Amino acid sequence: MTPAYIGLGSNLCDPKNQLRKALAALEQLRDTRIERISSLYRSAAVGPGVQPNYLNAVLLLATDLSPIALLDAVQQIELDQGRVRDIRWGARTLDIDLLLYGDLKIDSLRLTVPHPRMQQRNFVLYPLREISDTNLVLPDGSDLDTLLQQCTDVDLIRTEYPLLVN
Repeated sequence: MTPAYIGLGSNLCDPKNQLRKALAALEQLRDTRIERISSLYRSAAVGPGVQPNYLNAVLLLATDLSPIALLDAVQQIELDQGRVRDIRWGARTLDIDLLLYGDLKIDSLRLTVPHPRMQQRNFVLYPLREISDTNLVLPDGSDLDTLLQQCTDVDLIRTEYPLLVN
């Protein structure tokens, strides 16, 4: 099975419940199991206009799904939970990002792995570090601890651990 790190975020329609529902749906994916779940982190919204704060988490999955099959599955979960893709970086019920898929680098029209903006996002890096055993090295050769040294935790609050289904 391939390790895959997944980022979760929500800032609409009861974000904590949205993340719990997403976790329950991810637990049902075929050929996939959840290995680790980070704490929940509250972060300021990145995007246009005034938006509510986000709740974020990172999961480590073990999966036999291909990267595109996993992308299809998580995008269906987003749709099932009311995700609307109309404004880039707009408020949303659920955002699920495929951050890392093993040590693969993927650059296609549908999928870029590692996630192209994860290195600048404290709400990804801090929970990722929380659930990685060692100083995780990304496929481009950068290491997580160095990225964290270059990243601030301003506007990031660890709220609770772990994200659990009701």
